Amino acid sequence: MKKIFVAAAVISTLSANVSAADAPKELNLGILGGQNATQQIGDNQCVKDFFDKELSVDTKLRNSSDYSGVIQGLIGGKVDMVLSMSPSSFASVYINDPKAVDVVGIVVDDKDQSRGYHSVVVVKADSPYQKLEDLKGKAFGMADPDSTSGFLFPNQSFKKLFGGTVDDKYNGFFSSVTFSGGHEQDVLGVLNGQFDGAVTWASMIGDHNTGYTSGAFTRMIRAGQPDLMKKVRIIWQSPLIPNGPILVSNKLPADFKAKLIAAIKKLDKENHSCFVKAVGGAQHIGEATVADYQTVIDMKRELTKAR
Repeated sequence: MKKIFVAAAVISTLSANVSAADAPKELNLGILGGQNATQQIGDNQCVKDFFDKELSVDTKLRNSSDYSGVIQGLIGGKVDMVLSMSPSSFASVYINDPKAVDVVGIVVDDKDQSRGYHSVVVVKADSPYQKLEDLKGKAFGMADPDSTSGFLFPNQSFKKLFGGTVDDKYNGFFSSVTFSGGHEQDVLGVLNGQFDGAVTWASMIGDHNTGYTSGAFTRMIRAGQPDLMKKVRIIWQSPLIPNGPILVSNKLPADFKAKLIAAIKKLDKENHSCFVKAVGGAQHIGEATVADYQTVIDMKRELTKAR
């Protein structure tokens, strides 16, 4: 019996050592482009500090200039986690490889428990445009081809309203349609006269003057544009879009992946203010599965086939 006990103890110790050896020393946090890069890095510095301590890793903030960089990072195993992924970008990952990532959860509004947001069209507050139809013959800005609110949902709506596709400017309704690269760029493009109208995203819940509870407006206001909502007007909003999923890569060792998921949930609970900064709004983690994003996945499949 002593020999059996000693053997079991040795095996247990060896297993623990192998597990520790397999644990990554570096954790790659993917951050979608489309916002001010310096602000995004700053907003996620506390996340790095938390995971470095919690998991004994060196967390790298992989801030991509566009959504595609994070998509390819997740597919190729170069990005290990994303705290708030674009649903459309998640759909791109899932369509390419359904087993590439796991959905840890969905971000949920702290105040009213809502689980969605809207694509909105903004114009300058002093412009004559009061509704979408007023932008006929005008210059329009989209965000990123892999953005849900910055392209996928408005694209579907515009095709139904005006016909055509983005390639023919929706049957010539707009004089031009330009991908600016992100939501902040869209809003700035409207303010500086590059676009007559453009899309961005907002929860459309809470105080209008503070940019609502979450979205591009809140980030820009926090970054130093306190009067932003006095300068823009919203003239259209999409149907509800499910909030972004929290993703972890399935290429991680199983033991480490489980610890990472636990750490993500701990960050939300024990350093909620940091989590809020990272996801861009007063939100927490709620339960979610792939099924919550099936509509977006289907829309993305349709768009991909059409192209």
